[in-house]
Amino acid sequence: MHKLGSMDTTGLTQHARVRMQQRGIGLEVIDDLLAYGRVVHDHRGAEIVFFDHAGRRRLAREQGEEVIRRLGKRLGTYAVVGPNGQVFTVGHRTRRLYGR
Repeated sequence: MHKLGSMDTTGLTQHARVRMQQRGIGLEVIDDLLAYGRVVHDHRGAEIVFFDHAGRRRLAREQGEEVIRRLGKRLGTYAVVGPNGQVFTVGHRTRRLYGR
């Protein structure tokens, strides 16, 4: 779990900023994702962060059910985070990650 606090665009690569804009993913989604998401290693030095059921429950418990409704389909968002903590790219999950 990444606890970066409120993220600004300095923690994002230019590629990630472009992908966020193209895919309609806001900074608040990335903040919640990094705070409550599950982390799996990609075995190439980066980490993939996504909302699993436990993360969704934690998010709802700490911030309220309204947050879950507001995020809606964006709960399927993932982020690829480099070893330096910088977000490389973001997207919407269309399949399971690494059989989990």
